[in-house]
Amino acid sequence: MPSAVHDGSEATPRSKVLVVEDEEIVRDLLVTALEDEGYRVEAVVSGEEALEALDERLYNVVLLDLNLPGMHGLNVLSAAPSVQTDAQFIVMTAFGSVDTAVEAMKLGAFDYINKPFRTEELLLTLERAEEEADLRREVAQLRARVSGDATKRIIGKAPAMQRVFDLVERVAPTRASVLVVGETGTGKELVARSIHDMSDRSRKPFVAVNCSALPETLLETELFGHMKGSFTGAVQSKRGLFESAAGGTLFLDEISAVSPAIQVKLLRVLQERTIQPVGGREPIPVDFRLIAATNEDLAEHVERGTFREDLYYRLNVFPIRVPALRERREDIPVLANYFRVRFGEENGLEPPPLLPDTLSRMISYDWPGNVRELENFIERALIMHAGARSIPFEPQGTPWTSKSGHRDMIDRAREEQWDLERLEQEYILDVLDETHWHQGEAAKILGINRRTLYRKLKKYREEGSLPEAAKMDGAS
Repeated sequence: MPSAVHDGSEATPRSKVLVVEDEEIVRDLLVTALEDEGYRVEAVVSGEEALEALDERLYNVVLLDLNLPGMHGLNVLSAAPSVQTDAQFIVMTAFGSVDTAVEAMKLGAFDYINKPFRTEELLLTLERAEEEADLRREVAQLRARVSGDATKRIIGKAPAMQRVFDLVERVAPTRASVLVVGETGTGKELVARSIHDMSDRSRKPFVAVNCSALPETLLETELFGHMKGSFTGAVQSKRGLFESAAGGTLFLDEISAVSPAIQVKLLRVLQERTIQPVGGREPIPVDFRLIAATNEDLAEHVERGTFREDLYYRLNVFPIRVPALRERREDIPVLANYFRVRFGEENGLEPPPLLPDTLSRMISYDWPGNVRELENFIERALIMHAGARSIPFEPQGTPWTSKSGHRDMIDRAREEQWDLERLEQEYILDVLDETHWHQGEAAKILGINRRTLYRKLKKYREEGSLPEAAKMDGAS
């Protein structure tokens, strides 16, 4: 029987309901009753169609009949976490099937109602499910505010980062696996930690492992553990990281580096929620939330046959892409000043200011190492230039990197069509940066006396192109 899709005219983002019911009369009654209350409703007739819908769209509540043709409702419920994030499930079962309803609750259903049921009872249960979902989101937001450690805070005001924050808040309270993608140094682990800190697993361990840093045999024993005597050197049994993350979150960084043999075992763990240590005979139940990360395109690995397609879909339940720093240049001054103050406090140093010209150059730079490169640059610069009048821009490598590649100041001047006065000012400030604002040394390099340099700086100050933070010594 084909599925029926119905859309209410008073739809709101928080009132999307999926009805899974094979009896046409009951299905139509449910759809009509819910649409009359302003819900946006979709209806399907089988468990298979339900999973397809859950894989393609997000719902707030799922009304699930347990006695379905083909796939049983309990199987739908157990499979749902791999395709759906935060929907609340209300199961519908025949009167007297209490044992089945209890089993559904163990699998994560919010509540159950017996058939036949009154419309008032259904609506009340649905309202409570929505309130529970709202409460979970509020708790996640509160956890975000009180999680505490500023070093784990993700900083960014760019629209691309606001999107990341929204996704983190949405997925954190759920059971869904998350795949965090992005270039090296963008902060993928910070995103994973934020999801953990905002989840109901926040009081349990967050266990991180870099899959590319360990050879296959060592990674296997690290993840799954081993029994005493299972191989040469196994003088005692060792608990694996899946067990260490009990009740918490396991973060697998650089998941693309995992070998095919380990991929098979990971897939089995995700399907069965049990592990078998190396040399062990009995499966061990494990309770964990999996977050994986990669700086490579896993879909391309699947096409090349180097990554299992079924594992890819298990991991890619809820993807979050962390943008590169060059995609959110407006965040560079905010991040730079945050790191400047932070490393100043950590090292007991008075951090020199970042002048507008320096920030302009930093914004123009592409930061191939992303936030990690910016962080390392600020820490190094703060130590090298402690006590200076400003922090100069001295990234490792050529400083003028942009979308068009490396370029020097003359190339930039030509491209932006500077006049001679602008070129002179930029060059003077660049030399001052290089000499840590030692005006006598800068004047020698520029081929002018200190009095002339002082007059030029005074002019820049009066024009507003030289900030107060740049102290001026009197000419002598």
